[in-house]
Amino acid sequence: MKKLLSVLLVVGALFMLTACGNKEENLTLTPTEIIAKMYEGFAEDELPMALGNRDLVAEELEYNLGLKELDFVEGTVSEPMITSMAHSVVVVRVAEGVDIEKTKADIKANVNPSKWLCATAEEVYVESKGDIIVLIMSNKQAAPRLLENFRNIK
Repeated sequence: MKKLLSVLLVVGALFMLTACGNKEENLTLTPTEIIAKMYEGFAEDELPMALGNRDLVAEELEYNLGLKELDFVEGTVSEPMITSMAHSVVVVRVAEGVDIEKTKADIKANVNPSKWLCATAEEVYVESKGDIIVLIMSNKQAAPRLLENFRNIK
């Protein structure tokens, strides 16, 4: 009986540790702070001119993420003020209960990398960390570096 109880306790402890280890921690940074960290290490001439941030608003979800609706807490869009440049970084903190993987797949399937009409993003990445989803649309030089910088944020 003691052996059985010991085995059950060990299995239970392993299950709890495994379950806790799989949950990804939410980032405590704001979307704007995350974008600033993503741009770290870039020289001024490696990014579009007149780059600026603005709040993501529900009325612009389809334009910025390709989604008609999304339950989100906060978000920031970083784009050049000159709209003929194909560069966009969107960081959004989704509300609790949102299916992150489904949302990422929906963004990837529906976002328009040619939303600027006269320019098209060469690379499109959709990634997540905790309750944060990031969409990166840019050129072949900047996009992979932005993605790597995002992945390194703790």
